[in-house]
Amino acid sequence: MAEEQAGQDKTEKPTERRLLDARKKGDIAKSIEVPSAAGLLAGIIVLYFISEYMFKEFAGMMQFYLENLHDLQITPGNMTAIFRQAMLSMFTLLWPLMLTVLIAALLANYFQVGVLFTTETITPKLEKIDPIKGFGRLFSKQAAANFIKSMIKLGLVGYIVYREIVHSIDAILPLMDKAPYPIMLFVMETSFWIALKCALVLILIAALDYAFQHWQFTEKMKMTKQDMKDETKQSEGDPHLKSRIRSIQLAMAKKRMMSEVPKADVVITNPTQLAVAIKYDALTMKAPKVLAKGAGEVAGKIREIAKEHGVPLVEDKPLAQVLYKTVEINESIPENLFQAVAEVLAYVYNLRK
Repeated sequence: MAEEQAGQDKTEKPTERRLLDARKKGDIAKSIEVPSAAGLLAGIIVLYFISEYMFKEFAGMMQFYLENLHDLQITPGNMTAIFRQAMLSMFTLLWPLMLTVLIAALLANYFQVGVLFTTETITPKLEKIDPIKGFGRLFSKQAAANFIKSMIKLGLVGYIVYREIVHSIDAILPLMDKAPYPIMLFVMETSFWIALKCALVLILIAALDYAFQHWQFTEKMKMTKQDMKDETKQSEGDPHLKSRIRSIQLAMAKKRMMSEVPKADVVITNPTQLAVAIKYDALTMKAPKVLAKGAGEVAGKIREIAKEHGVPLVEDKPLAQVLYKTVEINESIPENLFQAVAEVLAYVYNLRK
């Protein structure tokens, strides 16, 4: 019993077919942290380069609304136009940042899984809405790992923010005597460095999480020895069935071969172990052809059929061995054997005369 249970342990690496089947179902090694961290880092870098443009656009938008505040009449009739204009202004302000984050997230997913489209993951299944199984997933190992990962992220990000604020505390107090513009620059610069350090930490966490997800997926995809045998049967067929089919095919081939023996001009023998049936028609053949050959019991059957149909038997041990080893059924004999076979055929023709 223990041996049977040990035989069911998943100790074998997953095959290409198993991995491909899992991929078709959307079951792949993937970390959700990778696109999040990549999008955050790309957004921060782009924000650094376009911050001046965004500041000017935002200042111009605020100036427009503040200067025209006394002329701006908000009524049910113009609410849609005002909202549309505000949204258009915000889109003009944020589209480079949003586009960069989107491209970074798509590339991160592409480098993880490549191009993959499947409806398997969104297909409704009763087990997905089973409250008992859903409650069990809340306390599964995966849920515990995600909780620990979230706590680590929260702790590291909180520590970075705390360190940066403590480091900048001496520069915060003098800002009370500064104009709004320097205060805003200080806040933006401090926020940029906080966000950049947090993004780098999240990139490290994402790399570790991807390695963990890949390891976990490989462990889940491992197969038992029985799984390997079953897959081999499915891909290559049942060995017993294949053996049976091969036996039937050989029997049919043997039967067809035996039906050709009566058409032979001569059967060259060893004399008891080998038999090769030869046919030659000068009008249709360029060289003599082997119609049948065999060893042991098959050779005996060929000799028996030849005797029944009056086909001459000629004993020539060297020639029988060479023909049996080098010439396949329904093949013409090679040129180097023309002379030897011709002599046998001439002998048979003389006997018939």
